[in-house]
Amino acid sequence: MSSVLINALLSNCPDPHAVLTSFCFTTDTWPEADRLEALTMLIDRIGKLPEYAKDSNGDVGLACAGTAAVVKRERFLSTLQDVISHQCLPLLSKISGENESLFSNQAAGHTKEMLNILCGLLGTCVGLCDREVSDRLASIVLPVLDLPEGEIMEGNKLLSVDVSIEILAVVLPVISSDKQLTQRILSSAFTCIKTRSDMLVSKTVVRILLTVLNSCSDAEQRADALGRIWSDLRSWHASDRTSVVTARALLCLTALSDYLLPRGEAPSPASLPSPGSDLRFSSQFWKIIQDGLTHRDGLARKRALYLLKRCVALSEDERVEFCSDPAPEGESVFRWAPDRSQLLREFWEDFALILETLDENQIHVVRPVLRRINTLIEATVSNSQDSALLHPSWLQCVYQRMFHSENKTVMREGVRHLLDMQVIRCPAFALAFSQFIVGPLLDVLAESSLFHRSPGQGIGEQPELGTKLQAFMVTFFSGLPQDSRGGVLLQLVQRMGSRHWCAVPILFLSQALSHLPPCPVLGLQGLHAFREVLRCTMITHQVLLRGAAQCYLLQSALCLTDVTALTLADVFGFLGHFRAEESLCRGTTLWDQVCDWLLDCEGSFKHTIKDGDSHPQPGSDASVRDFVHSHLEAFLRVPASVDARGSVPEPGEAELLGRAILLSADMERLRPGQNQPGGLEELLRPLLDTLNRLSTNVYLPLSKTDRSLQLMLQLLRLRRRAGSQSADAVDGVSVAVESSVLAVAEPVQEFLLRRLSGELCELCDVDRAALYLSVLRELLQLYAAVGWHRSSGLGSFVPALTRSCLRTLQEPDEQNPSVCRQVRRLVSMASLAQLCELGEKHQEDLHPAALQALSSVAALFLTFSSSSPAHLNQTLHKPAVSTTQLEGSVKSIYSGGPEGPDLRGWGRLAAQFLRDQWTCLRSVVGSSVAPGPWQAHPAPVALGAAMEALAMLPSDLLLPVLHCMTLLLPQVVLSEEALAMEAVTLAWKVVQGLSSNPRDFWPALEGFVRLAFDRSLMEITDTQAPRICATVRQIACELMELSEVKAGVFSVLIRHCCLTWLPYRPGTEGQADARFSSALKHVNILAEACVYGPAFRKDHRLIQEVQTYVEQLGEESAANTAVTSDSRDEQFPRICVMAFLSRLDASCPPHERLMEELVLLLLRKDQEISKSKVRYYSNSLQHRVKNRVWQTLLVLLPKLREEFVGTLLGRVYEAGYCSNQASVKYLIEWMMVLILRRNPAQMDSLWACFNMDREKTKTSVCTFLSVLVHLNIILPGVQDQGKQWRKAVDVILQWCFSHNFSVRLYALLALKRVWGLEGARALAEGRAEGPDTLGGLSAVVRVCLQQAEAMQSTGNAMKNWSRIQEHFFFGVFHPLEDYSMETIFHTFPSLSELVDDEWIPPWKFERLVEFTHSSGPPLRNAGRDLSQVHPGDWIQQDKGEGEGEGEERWVEVQKKMTPWRLGIREQEPELELVPQQRAARLGKLHSALLVVASLIDKPTNLGGLCRTCEIFGASALVLDSLHRVNDKHFQALSVSAELWLPLLEVKSGELADFLQVKKREGYCIVGVEQTANSHDLKHYRFPEKSLLLLGNEREGIPANLLQLLDVCVEIPQQGITRSLNVHRERNGSTGIVHAPRHTPLYRERCETQVAQGDDKEDKI
Repeated sequence: MSSVLINALLSNCPDPHAVLTSFCFTTDTWPEADRLEALTMLIDRIGKLPEYAKDSNGDVGLACAGTAAVVKRERFLSTLQDVISHQCLPLLSKISGENESLFSNQAAGHTKEMLNILCGLLGTCVGLCDREVSDRLASIVLPVLDLPEGEIMEGNKLLSVDVSIEILAVVLPVISSDKQLTQRILSSAFTCIKTRSDMLVSKTVVRILLTVLNSCSDAEQRADALGRIWSDLRSWHASDRTSVVTARALLCLTALSDYLLPRGEAPSPASLPSPGSDLRFSSQFWKIIQDGLTHRDGLARKRALYLLKRCVALSEDERVEFCSDPAPEGESVFRWAPDRSQLLREFWEDFALILETLDENQIHVVRPVLRRINTLIEATVSNSQDSALLHPSWLQCVYQRMFHSENKTVMREGVRHLLDMQVIRCPAFALAFSQFIVGPLLDVLAESSLFHRSPGQGIGEQPELGTKLQAFMVTFFSGLPQDSRGGVLLQLVQRMGSRHWCAVPILFLSQALSHLPPCPVLGLQGLHAFREVLRCTMITHQVLLRGAAQCYLLQSALCLTDVTALTLADVFGFLGHFRAEESLCRGTTLWDQVCDWLLDCEGSFKHTIKDGDSHPQPGSDASVRDFVHSHLEAFLRVPASVDARGSVPEPGEAELLGRAILLSADMERLRPGQNQPGGLEELLRPLLDTLNRLSTNVYLPLSKTDRSLQLMLQLLRLRRRAGSQSADAVDGVSVAVESSVLAVAEPVQEFLLRRLSGELCELCDVDRAALYLSVLRELLQLYAAVGWHRSSGLGSFVPALTRSCLRTLQEPDEQNPSVCRQVRRLVSMASLAQLCELGEKHQEDLHPAALQALSSVAALFLTFSSSSPAHLNQTLHKPAVSTTQLEGSVKSIYSGGPEGPDLRGWGRLAAQFLRDQWTCLRSVVGSSVAPGPWQAHPAPVALGAAMEALAMLPSDLLLPVLHCMTLLLPQVVLSEEALAMEAVTLAWKVVQGLSSNPRDFWPALEGFVRLAFDRSLMEITDTQAPRICATVRQIACELMELSEVKAGVFSVLIRHCCLTWLPYRPGTEGQADARFSSALKHVNILAEACVYGPAFRKDHRLIQEVQTYVEQLGEESAANTAVTSDSRDEQFPRICVMAFLSRLDASCPPHERLMEELVLLLLRKDQEISKSKVRYYSNSLQHRVKNRVWQTLLVLLPKLREEFVGTLLGRVYEAGYCSNQASVKYLIEWMMVLILRRNPAQMDSLWACFNMDREKTKTSVCTFLSVLVHLNIILPGVQDQGKQWRKAVDVILQWCFSHNFSVRLYALLALKRVWGLEGARALAEGRAEGPDTLGGLSAVVRVCLQQAEAMQSTGNAMKNWSRIQEHFFFGVFHPLEDYSMETIFHTFPSLSELVDDEWIPPWKFERLVEFTHSSGPPLRNAGRDLSQVHPGDWIQQDKGEGEGEGEERWVEVQKKMTPWRLGIREQEPELELVPQQRAARLGKLHSALLVVASLIDKPTNLGGLCRTCEIFGASALVLDSLHRVNDKHFQALSVSAELWLPLLEVKSGELADFLQVKKREGYCIVGVEQTANSHDLKHYRFPEKSLLLLGNEREGIPANLLQLLDVCVEIPQQGITRSLNVHRERNGSTGIVHAPRHTPLYRERCETQVAQGDDKEDKI
């Protein structure tokens, strides 16, 4: 209803109240929107009537002050209160129930419209009512805002938070004068900001905070409100600097920026900014901005940058010098100096440009702008005594933003730039950056991908970032003030120990620390921090990298530790955390470094405080030897009152003491002039005395015997020197340890025999038995090393222990087994397994009595009843004991891990008991000792039992079963093929299940490969056992597939096969043919090994490259000496098979047949790739496979029969016709040259290649011309050299006139080389007679060659002619002299620009395999000329020189932006928002879509938008100025659309008010912007009344408007560019096209067309 009708109704009705009553409605159903709007207008008009109006004091007007007027007004107010209480609030409550989140529900357009109308009605009523009504409404809604998220106030389920905020916004203008209530409202609003969702936070800021400020009656009241808001934000952020708090604080500050940072004219000199009211003085404000600039969310970053620009612009306009309050660090974060305004402005321009550019994802866009960081660095470094103009924290924001980039390349550029920063050597700058380096830099260095090789670096080189990190650490710590180095270094090491690291980053960080100059600044706390870092390295699976990191960490600790703050106990305790098998072991350079360090620091360590000491004196401690001696005595000192049945002491203390003893012994050896003989024996005297008394003194405390045996065990293990040792060198320390142990070996053996023969019967004795067996194992290894003649006691020890174990195991089972009985059986089976392993390994060295005793073990396994074998898969039943009896007991026999007193703990012991049974059976079945009179088990029965054991045993106990199956399977494969196939399949499934467990997977895989690919199985033919043969082939294929994702799998298979078919062991020559016969059935395995090289993931390739780098360090890294190679190099299969092929004998028929079959198989692979339609590009997998094929063929070529080679030549020629990459082409040409050199009779076949159809040959003829370049190699074996030379010249001349430039170049080069063969030319001239003389031919050749040389003056042709002559294949390369493995596998790939992970250096052949030099190609080239040539190809063009940097500031910036200062515009006077006259004149209001383009300033974009809006029926287009339509660029694209489209003018500074007006009119504000919560434009359904806000071409939608948006939509993209900003019109047009498609009007039109039978497709 229009206002005209309302006025007419009121003028004709004597009782307005009656009209008002008739307009009221019930809340049973939803009233119509028109009725609500009419009611609102009616109330508003009645309230303006004189008899109902209020004066300024709120009383009835004086003109109508009678009683009747008072009654009228009271009745009117009562009706208004009824409207509020019984009509507005119930409907608002209903809206709350139906729409919990109004603005997130796109289908709630009608409901939202109703909410706006109801709030308008409520606001009109509240404005006319007394203050009590507004206070009552405030008391209803404020508790709703105070509730935490998800809670509902008891007794009040009426209003939601959304509705409460709208009600409060209506009430605020009335109650704004009440300061106390305003403070309460601000408090509730801040609670909502802290606890509610982002959508509600934005609504709270816009509808409550802005309304409060707009409703303030004076500046003082507004200042109080702003102060309260800022105080709450500051306190909140100061106490909680999380990302959520930062983002919401920035939202509030941005929304209130017009109040907090007002734009204005330059102040007078007297009007200075006040520190109390200006946010720029607050250090907390700058912290919020800096946190926002480095925020993960792009919207928060945009808001922070907007505030920063506002502050800089305001500071520049005011032209007043000021500094912000000092931060806690003591420096001001922001300052402004008018006299340096130009420098500051340029700095902030660069700063803003860099941060904006970093939001891009394309490195080619980002990289040019990174040069500006150097400008920032210069501005942050002070050149005078004054403080720096700019705080370094701004520079840290830039780096941290780069560290957070989604693009790893940008992240890497940021790290590299920081590491190259030279100003870090400045003490003040280094100190300011110290926390940033300890924090964000260390965090980003945890990213492994940063350490990939840079372009131009080869495999085995240190990554560029690793080198830079070393130099940076040295520069940084050298630049720190002396008194700050210790604290910063301690923080760095502690931070390293507080997180988990991948293998690569921790390696290079540790290496960088180890290169710091010696600086003793760390004490005991630093040593503990290093220990934590050491624990972080233990979680990585790469053993070599883990060991290398340990080495660098120990070196760092040695050079950075203050020894006067440490005791020797602290030092040796720290050394105990380094693993001997990975880093700190004898024989390594690291061990020697530790010895030297201890020797140098001896006497300087902190004195150990003993009883009675009060003040430790530095330097007063005794020597290391005295310290070790005293600790040895303390270690063996055990009170007699110790429980004899106690558990075994932890072995860590014994290991620590054993390492200390050996370090002390090696120190004494290095001590000048004091190498005393017998020093170690004297040091070990307390231990030896204890060991001597083991067999005689039965009253020795059990704990003391355990400790002494533990220490003896550790000395035997740690004494060994890692690596290779000269045969002449004598290790005196190791000899002394061995002599000492041998001196007490007999009493130790007697003690072990007594204890293992039945005395161990408690659960705690299980671990003790493990200790005894470990000692026995080390004694046996010692006997094997020094000679079995010194093991006289074993002749009686082995029989006695064997009889005792058999007696225990053969005792009848108890009905209720006891703990004692079961533990004795467990110990006996473990002891028997140990003795069987002894007999298996040292059968030839043992005493006959020992061998005879071990043969009796067969009685336990080689007898059976019915079909169940005795003592196979027998279980160790859990004894019936109480929980208290089990408590504190069970530990694994071999692992040592504690387990609880439950079934699982006993299950582990039962599994070990089962494993030991199979260990014994493996020894018995594989032994050559006669089993005696006992009858053997049938192999099928034993194999079935083995399959049962596989299903029962845990993964780490499977090996003995697999070994037994390897012995049993050949016996049943022919008679029980189904059983054999089932056994192999089951074993393979078990191994596959362990692929995620590297500790158990690799031993199990090796055991399975020996089982499934046993020689006897591979010799079986398909006719004998077709199913088992098919199973083995299938498993081989699956192993190859698994190797593509798990490096090292195929290495296990190929190494086993090569050793099986052609073993290295002497004495196997007689069995060679029998072994080799199976290789002929599995040539495909060899062929796959020849071309093996899967494309691993980038992270796995990084591990491989870094491992190669560590290996290249040699003895410099102790890990290379301590860690045993695992042969998991991805190139190992090819290296292994090449070593195998090099050992083949061409005179042996089986070898000859194998080579020929392999060659044919490889040629078929090459042909399949050539005919394949898969894209064949440089360094693709197809390219690499072809290259590997021809490398293998070159290796085999000298061993092949001439007749066979003759049959191959045609296929080689056919390969030459194909399109090949350069590396393959060179190998094929080399192959042709060698074949023709060896078979000169085949020369005619070469000439036939030139007679092929030219359309077929095309440029492939260059391959054959390249062969003629090396005609000098071929001709010596040819009979008629003159004739063949003349033939070559004739053929070459034909191609010298080819249309193809490359072919002409090859032909001219070949002509030059062939014509230069004077000997052959002389023979041809002597042979030529009559008209056939060379006279005419010579003239033609000379002309051709002169023409070739004349090309030197024709630009690009000259370059190509020079390059092709200098090319390595036609220059220094000699096909015969350079024939070697080095040339084939390393030199040629590197010179032909094959990717470097295809290069196999010669040292790998020497290190990984036993390469034979006699029968195969030589490993290395005799000459070094070829290896010194640099890569290059004549077809490459010169690269253009880089363009110089432009003189203009913005010329090198590839970005859609102009200087940021242009983005801040001055506000103009307010204009009319809605020119209704223009819209009515045009009459084109087709839809409710309103497009706002006030932020767009380019006429071409605006013209295109105008045309799009007119075509798709937008209601209006909003511009910042209507003068835009007169621009010729606008008109060129709009094509008069502005004449038919309503155009409105809204200045950009007025958009905030305009958007709020439209929100109140029911419009949904939709912004085209990329945010974290943006909707996909394709799936978003626009409400009927939508306002589409388009952003600026450069900055998008300003940050201070984002909180006014109801929804953000973004255009889905497939590329990596951030937006379509290059032409912002396209963003807007896409939104305009999609918006009408989802409106009810559009859907109604579609339904109408369908009803009318219109089946035309929508062309939009």
